[in-house]
Amino acid sequence: MLSRFFSRFLTQDIAMDLGTANTLLYTRKHGIFINEPSVVAVDAASRKVLAVGAAAKEYLGRTPRSICAIRPMKDGVIADFDITREMIAHFVGKCISGLRLVKPSMVICIPTGITQVEKKAVIDAALLSGARTVSLVEEPMAAAIGAGMPVQEPLGSLVLDIGGGTSEVALISMAGVAVSQSVRVAGDAMNLAVQHYLREVFRLEVGENTAENVKKILGAALPQNNGLRLEVSGKDLVYGGPRVVTVTEGDICEALHDPVQAVVETVLRTLEQAPPALAADVYDNGLLMAGGGALLRGLDQCIARATHLKVAVDKDPLTTVLRGTAQAMLYRREYEGIFIN
Repeated sequence: MLSRFFSRFLTQDIAMDLGTANTLLYTRKHGIFINEPSVVAVDAASRKVLAVGAAAKEYLGRTPRSICAIRPMKDGVIADFDITREMIAHFVGKCISGLRLVKPSMVICIPTGITQVEKKAVIDAALLSGARTVSLVEEPMAAAIGAGMPVQEPLGSLVLDIGGGTSEVALISMAGVAVSQSVRVAGDAMNLAVQHYLREVFRLEVGENTAENVKKILGAALPQNNGLRLEVSGKDLVYGGPRVVTVTEGDICEALHDPVQAVVETVLRTLEQAPPALAADVYDNGLLMAGGGALLRGLDQCIARATHLKVAVDKDPLTTVLRGTAQAMLYRREYEGIFIN
C-alpha cells in the first residue's frame, strides 16, 4: 500500500505540444489534460501574470493600458522566454497537484528546422518551469506517430502538420525524416489574411479573435457554394464608429488564397526532393494532414488536385501531434531513435 502511495507521486511524465496557438499536455494519469490557448495576460508595469490560457485569450484586443495580453510563442518558437516559462509552469502545475517528490520528465514537440538556440530556449524554459529532464521530438514525426503511420518501417510516410505558426511537411522513413519543408504560414497567417481582406475590401477593422471566428465559420480553400453568410462587427475605418457587414464564404475563400497556396507549394517542394523509392511509397499511401489548419474546408481537395495524391485528414487533427508525443513518451525505448536531443 505504501509503495503504491509513493509511486503515484514518483511517476510524473508529461508530454507537451507547445504550440503557437494552443498548448496541450498529456499525463499518464489524466490523458489529454490541458488544451488551452498559448496566451498570457500580464500587468504592463510589473509583468506579473494575471491570467493564462483560455482566460487570457479573452483579453486579446480588450485590455486597458495597464494590462497586456501576450502570445509568447511565435512561428512555433519562443518569442518571450520569461512569459513562456511562466505559461509552462502554470500548465504543469495544473497537471500535477499535491506533493511533488520528483520533478516531472517532459517530452516536448518542436518544429523541424529550428536553430540550436531555439531548441535550447525550449529546453531551458521547461527546466526552469520545474521539469527534471526534457526530450524533444519533431512535430511532423509526432504527428505521424499519432496518426498510426508506420514511421519505423522502410516505407515513405508523408505528413503535413498545419499549426498556428508553421506548416510543416515531412517524408518519414525508418524513424527519421528523409525530406522536410517548413513555411511560417499557418493558422495565424490565415487569421491575418482575413483581417487584411476585411480592412481592404470592407474598410472594417476587426480583432484577432473575430478574424479567427470568421475563418472557422466561413473559411475554405476552394469555393464550396454553400451560400454561407455571416454578420461581422468591427470598427468602420472611414467614420471611426462601430459597423456590421455581411461577409460570404466566397469572400473568405478569396482572402485565404495566398496562405493556402503557400501551404500547397510547400508540399510540392517536398515531393520534388523525395528520393524515387520513397516517392513511389507516397504515391501508394498518400498524404496525411494534421493540425488545426487541416480542418479548413476543401484544403484536402486543393492539395489532392495539385499533387495527384490521396489526401486524408486525421480523425482528430487538433490532437494528432500530442498523441504522437505521448506515444513516444510512454514507449520511449521503442521510439528511442526519434528524439533529437
